[in-house]
Amino acid sequence: MAGSATVSYTENLLKYMRLDQKGSAMAEYIWIDATGGVRSKSKTLLKVPESGEYTIDDLPEWNFDGSSTGQAPGDNSDVYLRPVAIFPDPFRGAPNILVLTECWDPDGTPNKFNYRAECAKLMVAHKAHEPWFGLEQEYTLLDFSDRPYGWPTNGFPGPQGPYYCGVGAGKVYCRDIVEAHYKACLNAGIKISGTNAEVMPAQWEFQVGPCDGIEMGDHLWVARFLLHRIAEEFGAKISFHPKPIPGDWNGAGLHSNYSSKEMRVEGGMKYIEAAIKKLEGRHKEHIAVYGEDNTMRLTGRHETGSIDTFTYGVANRGASIRIPRECGAKGYGYFEDRRPASNADPYQITGIMMETMYGGLDGTELKK
Repeated sequence: MAGSATVSYTENLLKYMRLDQKGSAMAEYIWIDATGGVRSKSKTLLKVPESGEYTIDDLPEWNFDGSSTGQAPGDNSDVYLRPVAIFPDPFRGAPNILVLTECWDPDGTPNKFNYRAECAKLMVAHKAHEPWFGLEQEYTLLDFSDRPYGWPTNGFPGPQGPYYCGVGAGKVYCRDIVEAHYKACLNAGIKISGTNAEVMPAQWEFQVGPCDGIEMGDHLWVARFLLHRIAEEFGAKISFHPKPIPGDWNGAGLHSNYSSKEMRVEGGMKYIEAAIKKLEGRHKEHIAVYGEDNTMRLTGRHETGSIDTFTYGVANRGASIRIPRECGAKGYGYFEDRRPASNADPYQITGIMMETMYGGLDGTELKK
């Protein structure tokens, strides 16, 4: 028996993981629920392609009980899972796969919590701009009492200062989870570009990108799934709350970096400035989809701008939009939207950015 109801012995599991699957594969279907969390369930695929690689056409639609996830009423509870992206499974190994899906209702329309469908249309409509995104996902590791991992039971760690990119005992916590997640993302083909300890102890960040268009949301959501699954094995909880601890502690964001082909070449600064001007004009609309409880984070303190005011500047981490100093000096490159909270949906972030900068679909605004 395991010593915990939630953490099992990996050594016992490994002998079963090595068993022959008799020509079948296991597909883990992943979806996003009504609260912005991830859910998944497993399906047996009876045939593995000769190439060893599945395509979307190889995968059937599936369904689940939406009344148990807040996505459908009990008297019409079926919600359909449509595969949209495939990743190698770092837990079970080949030929097993992770399958990211969209949620669709029985009438053939996207489920009301499916933000990907509309975002994908916007990316296709504006693909001529060759949009590149890079998102910086901050998160906090918690124990089972919802206390940041490693914090004193009846007190607080020392003030912020030594923890950001820290090295050594007492400065960082749960590096094993971070390292395991990094390797799992690389194995799964996630475009993870780095990781670091953050300003508050037990807070970390990983970066995904650059990604092209809809790929940004796909890769970030699967990276979130992997983080939850790995932390589950280590007996820790993941919080994406933008202000997990009140007081003089940094919050957690999802800083969103963007560039178009026009911005990435000499003379691109005029396109960056034009985009920022458009973002300024729809500040409230962006804040509305930039995450829950963001008012607790965007206070104008702890490296944030005020939620009520739009600002921008070169190398200014207290602004709504930051232009990196290198880009300001060269006159081209990218900009960073620092407003999104860590719990925001990347499809909503990237979708509304495209809509604001280049226009919506048939004159309609992005679904809120």
